[in-house]
Amino acid sequence: MRKFIRLTMFPLTICFLLLLIACEENSGNGDEPLVASHEVKIDSPLAHNKIEKLPSTAYKEDPKSISITAVGDILIHEKVYEDAYSQGGYDFMPMFREVEQYLDDTTITIANQETMIGGTDIGLSGYPAFNSPYEIGDTLKEVGVDVVSIANNHSLDRGEEAVQNAISHWEQIDMMYTGAYKNKKDSDRIRVLETDEGIDVAFLSYTYGTNGIPVPEGKDYLVNLIERKALVEDIKKAKQAGDVLILSLHFGTEYEQMPNQEQIDLVQLAADQEVDAVIGHHPHVLQPVDWVEGKNGNETFAAYSLGNFLSGQDEFYNQIGGILKFDIQESGQKEEREFEVVNPRFLPTYVTFSQWADYRVVPMHQVNEREMPSPELHYNRVKEHMSRWVPELEFIE
Repeated sequence: MRKFIRLTMFPLTICFLLLLIACEENSGNGDEPLVASHEVKIDSPLAHNKIEKLPSTAYKEDPKSISITAVGDILIHEKVYEDAYSQGGYDFMPMFREVEQYLDDTTITIANQETMIGGTDIGLSGYPAFNSPYEIGDTLKEVGVDVVSIANNHSLDRGEEAVQNAISHWEQIDMMYTGAYKNKKDSDRIRVLETDEGIDVAFLSYTYGTNGIPVPEGKDYLVNLIERKALVEDIKKAKQAGDVLILSLHFGTEYEQMPNQEQIDLVQLAADQEVDAVIGHHPHVLQPVDWVEGKNGNETFAAYSLGNFLSGQDEFYNQIGGILKFDIQESGQKEEREFEVVNPRFLPTYVTFSQWADYRVVPMHQVNEREMPSPELHYNRVKEHMSRWVPELEFIE
């Protein structure tokens, strides 16, 4: 479907929030239960009141709707871009071929591009200071991604030059980016994507920090840092600019399979501001989805972490990610337009490789015994894990 990018001005204030957490390559066998040591007990302060989201019966006679796809961390380790090297360039398409059909079948697709695509001119690099080829951006465009979130703990790994190079390329291929900007004027623009259906979607993106790398003085625009007061103000302005707001938050504890208190508090803050959906990144493992009730009785759909979509990490649960989908539907009988998130669904994915080559993102339900031990057992664990607070979550098979 044809989409139109609209940019709306607003001032943006950001500051540091948390300390260094890095994304490293690791190893493991995946035999442990999915949430073995991270289970949230019923008397824990992290425990949730389960909200079962039922289909609305208050739709207008001719309600409008759009569909959203979101994927997790695209973390281009050295092994991954070396595997993509071909004829003097980099071809990432084979890595996405088996999931491509699931990325381009909705109105809007958003991805967390965790590594800056600063290009080969400044030298490619993997962990701990990432810089990726431009071609990964080209591939995302080709497979149907419309928006990339680029605010994360690796945003400043290679300094301002990588950020500026990346943004230049995103603009060259007409890809909407959010969370890191080329200058103050750029950062003052709310990203709004207008759809043929007449539903305008605004996007905001923030990170907890930048691995201890200071933001250059006077250049706060280079990355959005989470600061609650400023976040609330930005949300208010973004909601005025679009009909629907999707908020990307880079937060949480790496490798923990349940959200921590900080994540829960921030999502509650977003729900209280009537954000429609929160997409979480950073833990590099899947964390459950949830409905979170705001102070005004609204419900915000939250995916605390979508895990890794493509990476060179070889710990078993770091290889598991997924493709999240949901619909946004116009509802209610009031004169003022109202929208709600409905029909959440999820396709678990798995990054398979052999001898540090032939990296591929594949639907988890298609993985065989050669690629994963006891694939059916692990697949069922993922389904149970992701739907623990949203029992009506559908799984795409």
